[in-house]
Amino acid sequence: MYTPAVESNTETADTKPTVIIEPRRGLLHLDLVAIWQYRVLLYFLVWRDLKVRYKQTAIGIGWAVIQPLITMVIFTAIFGYFAKLPSDGLPYPIFAYSALLPWSYFASALNRCSVSVVADAHLITKVYFPRLILPIAGAISGLIDFSISFVLLLGMMAWYGIAPGWAVLTIPIFLGFALVTALGIGLWLSALNVRYRDVSHTIPFLVQVWMFLSPIVYPVSIIPEKYRVLYSLNPMVGVIEGFRWALLGKASPDFSLLAVSAVVVGVLFVTGLVFFKNMEQTFADVV
Repeated sequence: MYTPAVESNTETADTKPTVIIEPRRGLLHLDLVAIWQYRVLLYFLVWRDLKVRYKQTAIGIGWAVIQPLITMVIFTAIFGYFAKLPSDGLPYPIFAYSALLPWSYFASALNRCSVSVVADAHLITKVYFPRLILPIAGAISGLIDFSISFVLLLGMMAWYGIAPGWAVLTIPIFLGFALVTALGIGLWLSALNVRYRDVSHTIPFLVQVWMFLSPIVYPVSIIPEKYRVLYSLNPMVGVIEGFRWALLGKASPDFSLLAVSAVVVGVLFVTGLVFFKNMEQTFADVV
């Protein structure tokens, strides 16, 4: 029996076009416009990360304050009281906490960025979206913790009678340096972690060593002059020194060293973007 409607539907199904979405190929085809187009997904990934991190915890987001605060107390007792390390004329608790604040943000952002692709493998293998959103979400979600810890630092500064000057307006710049540094290195590590899961095991060790290579428990002034340019290749040197200068009225940092750190940050970020985008097309097959 001939039924025109059924034949028409069959013909439509047979001729229905198939759309294949693939990431752009090429060395510099970063497709950054797609990040803005998927900004709602970025928002929900950040919100999900915050809810998962503090779900079923008694203290909740209070952990954002407790961890750097306890670390500051330990550093003050060991390095400030017993080891008598200099603190550039600042109270050692303030000296240590003002460095731990950007460092804690950087360390947590780096860890989340580095494992983001593998942690969200179930999304990558099911639906298309710019994979770059995953490490970006990992870096942004730590800003909430930073903001809460920053309020405690302001309270400590008031207790010690330290009032910030006009330089406090530059805090977003140095925070941006910390974010871009974590994201740049995280892009390298997250792409490598897809193929080599050893990367996730090396991150805690890397962060631990990096912390003592940064001027957190000691000032840059104890580094011999001839080694300071080499020392400033560590991008967190510029970030931490910038924070102390902006908040505590500390003597102006050596801006030539900050420039070296800024160049390193830029190189890490640009090369990380390029490497991540060129590895992106293999993620779904390997992860």
